[in-house]
Amino acid sequence: KKKIKININLFYLFLIYNFGASQCFSFQENDIERGVDGFRLDAINFCFHDSQLRDNPAKPVEERQGRGFSEDNPYAFQYHYYNNTQPENIEFIEEIRALLDKYPGAAALGEISSEDSLATMAEYTQGDSRLHMGYSFELLTDDFTAQYIRETVETLENKMAEGWPCWAISNHDVTRVVSRWGGPENSQQKSKMLTALLCSLRGTVCTYQGEELGLNEAEIDYEQLQDPYGITFWPTFKGRDGCRTPIPWNSNEEKAGFTCGSPWLPIPQDHLCMSVDKQLAEEDSVLNSFKQFMNWRKTQPALIDGDIQFIETAEPILAFTRKSEKGSMLVCFNLSNQEQSTKISRNDSTSMLLEHGLASGELRDDELTLPPFGCFFATQLEQ
Repeated sequence: KKKIKININLFYLFLIYNFGASQCFSFQENDIERGVDGFRLDAINFCFHDSQLRDNPAKPVEERQGRGFSEDNPYAFQYHYYNNTQPENIEFIEEIRALLDKYPGAAALGEISSEDSLATMAEYTQGDSRLHMGYSFELLTDDFTAQYIRETVETLENKMAEGWPCWAISNHDVTRVVSRWGGPENSQQKSKMLTALLCSLRGTVCTYQGEELGLNEAEIDYEQLQDPYGITFWPTFKGRDGCRTPIPWNSNEEKAGFTCGSPWLPIPQDHLCMSVDKQLAEEDSVLNSFKQFMNWRKTQPALIDGDIQFIETAEPILAFTRKSEKGSMLVCFNLSNQEQSTKISRNDSTSMLLEHGLASGELRDDELTLPPFGCFFATQLEQ
């Protein structure tokens, strides 16, 4: 059976509001029986609004800080108390889960954005009767410090006693991560490291199209914009089209092999050198590194389902262990473009891993040295 994943968005919300949830479930069941294995539920906590139709209160300028949207985005101008995360939503997602449980292997992933997204992620994935997974905008921010990443993951781990997390560092609503995190330097090595970092956290991973190529944010002229937000609020907020441009498949073909017609958005000239055909031919490309790391990850039980425990390190190093019944792994990342060193406790069983194919650090005694945007993976037994 061919695996297909589809996105539930405004179409199913239209069905709910106009025909009731039963019509939505009918469409979902039909999709599953035709071969769909899972649903990505867009803005799943927005399916019900406040029963009293109260207005969201205005948010003061100094508090307009969100996750996955900038302070100049109109979405940041309100406290979103009444247009999402209503009590009725819980019963709705439980009905979705009851339907999916009739089909072994079917799964639901919910996109969640609320005033406390991590708490909502935990609530919506609690037990075996709600969503299989939830992801939020908490790592779609501009903050690229080890402290922020650690605190975000630890906060969810503490709140999510039963559920299963899902992480993303890019999507269709935010600036591409290679442009958003860490500056423009050494973007290829940074792209490789970011994939490894994301895929080493506990949980399922969502990667956004173009991450596997290391695509940077595109510059879009006003006349080329399609995003209503960008058109309306230009130039204060330029919209989200910069992360939505077509994938460059073949640098030698017109429209980069993406289409024979006119694409919805232009294909940036600087993306042609990062096309799929070029990267497949380069052994050390971002794309081939992405493929190698993903294949290696499948062979590492600790990365697949192990617990996560962070290690105290100074900026810009992020370090943690992943532990499963089948083994323990030490994982470290340098989030900067300069070589960094830190003290790491090791034992006689610590064994460095290199099959991931990434720029790796060197551990001598208890001193770990990491190259720019480098990483370190090692197995070790408990003492």
